[in-house]
Amino acid sequence: MGKESVHENVRTDYVDPRVFDLLLTALMPANRLALQLSLATGLRISDCLALRTDVLMRTQRPTVTERKTHKRRRVYVPTALREALLRQAGRYYVFEGRLNERKPRTRAAVYKDLKRVARLYRLDGKPIKRNIAPHSARKIYAVQDYHAHGSLERVQRLLNHSDEAVTMLYALADELGKKK
Repeated sequence: MGKESVHENVRTDYVDPRVFDLLLTALMPANRLALQLSLATGLRISDCLALRTDVLMRTQRPTVTERKTHKRRRVYVPTALREALLRQAGRYYVFEGRLNERKPRTRAAVYKDLKRVARLYRLDGKPIKRNIAPHSARKIYAVQDYHAHGSLERVQRLLNHSDEAVTMLYALADELGKKK
């Protein structure tokens, strides 16, 4: 069996937030913060990593242009998380690249670190789901907001989805995961 790729065409699993929090404790600090930002805002990991330091220094509510859809979205970064992000921020990007400070960290770096940690952990003697990825944080965000507010339209707006059916897959990911 070959190495797993960041670009695998495999659907990312929803992960119980308590399990995800456990995995976060073992990640490299910058990768942990990137995933915490995704959990707090619902941003895709690539959008978290592209956040510029000067933008976060100016505001707690940055406007992000999503890399995948090119849609603009304003997010709220909680105070404690923002302070932690700024403490470790690079000169240009909050998550600077390993080899070039003028480029952001790659999503592959976060993906590999999360997969490494997930392979190491066991719950009740069983390995953690294989399809865990940074995108799992976005699904956790959607499920939590849906349970808190009960509004599919709200989740659709927060995730900037065009298609309500896609939003349903995110907002109900916990229920769909139980049926697997």
